[in-house]
Amino acid sequence: MAKDYYETLGISKDASEEDIKKAYRTLAKKYHPDINHDPDAPEKFKEVQKAYDCLSDPQKRQQYDRYGTDAEDMGGASGFGGGFSGFSGFEDLGDIFSSFFGGGRSSQKAGPMKGQDIQKRMAVNLRDVIFGKKTDITIPVYETCPDCKGTGALSNSDVVDCPTCKGTGYETIITQSIFGRAQTRRTCSQCNGSGKYIRNKCNTCHGEGRIKIQKKVTVDIPIGIQTGQQIRFSGFGGKGINGGPNGDLYLQFLVKEDPRYERDGDNLYVTEKINFAEAALGSDKKIESPYGEEILTIPEGCQTDTVLRLRGKGVPNVRSKVKGDMFVKVVVETPRNLTSSQKDLLRQAFGVDGATKKKGLFGR
Repeated sequence: MAKDYYETLGISKDASEEDIKKAYRTLAKKYHPDINHDPDAPEKFKEVQKAYDCLSDPQKRQQYDRYGTDAEDMGGASGFGGGFSGFSGFEDLGDIFSSFFGGGRSSQKAGPMKGQDIQKRMAVNLRDVIFGKKTDITIPVYETCPDCKGTGALSNSDVVDCPTCKGTGYETIITQSIFGRAQTRRTCSQCNGSGKYIRNKCNTCHGEGRIKIQKKVTVDIPIGIQTGQQIRFSGFGGKGINGGPNGDLYLQFLVKEDPRYERDGDNLYVTEKINFAEAALGSDKKIESPYGEEILTIPEGCQTDTVLRLRGKGVPNVRSKVKGDMFVKVVVETPRNLTSSQKDLLRQAFGVDGATKKKGLFGR
């Protein structure tokens, strides 16, 4: 079954002429072989062209809406035949792709292109985030081949013009369809757009011009970094194309959970247990913070779940380096297994009588 032209362009059947043109521009740019090197890109590109050629012509569109692709069999002026002569204001494919890429008919070779950026994750401890830390990691990176100096050839005389594209970097593909003869241009499949062909490849890099090595890099963990934030290492990404620079490595941080502290932005939260006397009478209690022992002043009559603040004992801000605060939630522990004398003292202090023993079923 033939494809639905509206579905091919991703538009509805009541789409306007401007909607059709806009959809075509987007898809043509997406699947053009000079941009998209996927194996199925040329076929998708032809499908988009075919759909646009039909729907952009009011007469062809009307016949297509009535008869579907069967109208192609009618031929002549009433059918969809006659080649790609009607592109609604564009002289030819060179003109339309000139508007996309700055020159559809240019014979310039594909120039150097930067390699793909890559991303890796690195898990760090909360303490490393608070105080910073330097650590070494090993990263695979592409460097210029020391033997061929990046040419990829055994010798300079082994680099010649590509026999497929004659040094232009592009090859022309001619297809025959019911519309007639169609001609498209794509990056040369043999030289990948460089316009050069290597007769005898370098024995070290096998014609790549670069070799992959393992390189040790020192990572300076930024103070105050948060989960999801990242730093960039220039040139440690994917291999460049046609002599272009390598891509970059983005190292994304994952701050691991801490067994004692809970982090929220630049602030830390911790739970601290206090005894009944400390809560009732108030006290200065020594507690642990990331920076060492701190004195937490517990007010007289402190209730459980009261939150107290220690200013400047949190995490430094990643930009300003100003430290956040540490919030301490106190939990009052009820004493257990008291001695008789301790019980008597509590009764006297708070005027509490001992539990009355009841007689009856449970008493007996």
